[in-house]
Formats: sequence, C-alpha cells, structure tokens
Amino acid sequence: MSDLVLVTGGSGFIGAHCVIALLNAGHRVRTSVRSLSRETEVRAMVKAGGVDAGDRLSFVAADLAADAGWTEAVAGCTYVLHVASPFPATAPKHEDELIIPAREGALRVLRASKAAGVRRVVLTSSFAAIGYGQRVDQVFTEANWTNVDAPLAAYVKSKTLAERAAWDFLAKEGGSLELAVINPVAVLGPVLGPDSSTSIQLVQRLLEGRIPAMPRIAFGLVDVRDVADLHLRAMVDPAAKGERFLAVAGAPMSVAEVAAVLRARLGDKASKVPTRVLPDWVVRFAATFSGPLRQLVSELGKVKRMSNEKSKRVLGWAPRSNEDAILATAQSLEALGLLGR
Repeated sequence: MSDLVLVTGGSGFIGAHCVIALLNAGHRVRTSVRSLSRETEVRAMVKAGGVDAGDRLSFVAADLAADAGWTEAVAGCTYVLHVASPFPATAPKHEDELIIPAREGALRVLRASKAAGVRRVVLTSSFAAIGYGQRVDQVFTEANWTNVDAPLAAYVKSKTLAERAAWDFLAKEGGSLELAVINPVAVLGPVLGPDSSTSIQLVQRLLEGRIPAMPRIAFGLVDVRDVADLHLRAMVDPAAKGERFLAVAGAPMSVAEVAAVLRARLGDKASKVPTRVLPDWVVRFAATFSGPLRQLVSELGKVKRMSNEKSKRVLGWAPRSNEDAILATAQSLEALGLLGR
C-alpha cells in the first residue's frame, strides 16, 4: 500500500499543487482544511490540475490556532508536508496576528507528527526567512537567515520565527523525527481556482491595468509546480534530512521585466499592462500614509541575487524558467475567467 501523506492547507495555492503532485506520484493524501465545507472546492482544484483523486484523497478539519484535529490529521501518515501558513493580502494591525499562528501552528504540527511516529516533516518556509535585514551585495543561499532585529514586515518576521522555532524543536525535542525545509521566493504558475496567492495578484493586476505605474522592485520567481516537486524530493531523499532548500528558478526580475514578458508573450491580451515605472519618491511619499508600503520602500532598487545550486545539486531539481512561470500564470487566469476587463 502506498504511503499516506498529510498536506496541511490543501486549499491554498502551493498546498493544492502539492496534493496533485503526491497523487500523481502514487501516494494517498490527507489534507487539513479549517472547515470541511472546503472539500468540494479543493477537489475541484485538484481536478483542474488534471487529477481525479477519488478515495485517494481525504480531509480532516484542523486549524493552526488550535490543538483540535491534529492528532487525527497525522494518524497513520509516513510523511507530512506542512504548507499552511497565514499570508494575507494586506498587513495585519499587529504582527502577532501572523507570528503567533505561524510559529505555534508549526509547533503543533511537529509535536503531533512526532507523537504519531511520522518519518519526516517538510516545512514550507520562505525566502522571507533568508534574505532580509542584511547587506544585499552577496549571493543569498540556505546559509543566510533574516535578521529579525531589523525593521521587518509582519509576514517576513512570521516566516523567520516559525522556521527558527521548527529547527529549535527538532534539536531539543524531535527525537527520531526528521525535518527538511523549502524556502520559495515569489510563487507563480497555473492557478487552479479563484482563491489564489498574493504573488498571483501581481500578474492579475498588471493584466487588468490596475497598476498604472510600476515600483522599482525586483524579486525571485519560481513556478508552483516546481515548488511542489521540490517538496516531494525533500520528502523522500535521504540527503534532504536536516536541510533547507531555496526554491528560485533564475535571476531576480523587476515588476517592469515581468510586465515586459506579458506584453511580449501575450500580445493584445496584455494591452492594459503598464509601461511606466513609478518614481521612487512617489512610493516613499505614499509610505508615509500607509504602513504596508514601508517594507516596499526598503526594497526599492535592490536586486537580491539568489542561488538554487544546492537544490539542483542535492535533489536533482530542475525548475522551469521565470518566463514560463509568468506565462502559465497569465494563461490560467485567462482560462478561468479571473481577469476583469
């Protein structure tokens, strides 16, 4: 009988693609959702990804903010992919609204996994836990850690503290439980339903013409299918035990470069994509009235170089190009009728 794998947060963008990848690989999958009412939605997303899951996919109700449900969620599982974590479109009123559920949720999953005899947990962290609060004239790798004493956005701090807490738990209380961590950059790729990630909204808003001018911001990109693939590789490869893996496809791209790809590859369908770059002073001025923009100001003009050498060397990972990820995002938004015209 195939291994049973728990995916936390199967209704999310990365979570749903992990479910699809696991089912395609022949595993049985259980996924946690905050409410069982989302089962129909998740099954529709999985089907949109080309898989008819049938009885190979099951559901359990569990919330990162509460203990209830996690014992049942991990029961009988060989592996756990802990993907679920809060990622809001707008900044919370207080950073603890993100930090506490991210950190305590990770610890709940790890404690339950250890008690159930799970072999390995693969935690979805983020480049947010690697590349902030440091000098930018370096190549960021898995050896880097975000400096939590620097001024940080709540999401960046939450991902860093959650991952730190996971490694601390493993060192002090993990016993035979194994841990591997995936650190993705901005995740694009095929959208499976209307409830997509914050990263997807950038491409969506560019295509809809809702961004009249673009800030001088650059970031790494990766396709969600490659993020799911890296999770599966880290789940089963003995060499992944106790390791972090940076999930980035290639060189960072600016918003203007993403827009240029859309215009070049989509033609008339990208007629609303802006061409004008927003002056830095406008962003800085707007940030004096908007808390969420303050982190954006700190990233203006920065190009952070990142390495995927370890993921490729240790796990044989071969990601798609930035351009392919951007195009897949745009095509899926169009196909699902998610672009306002």
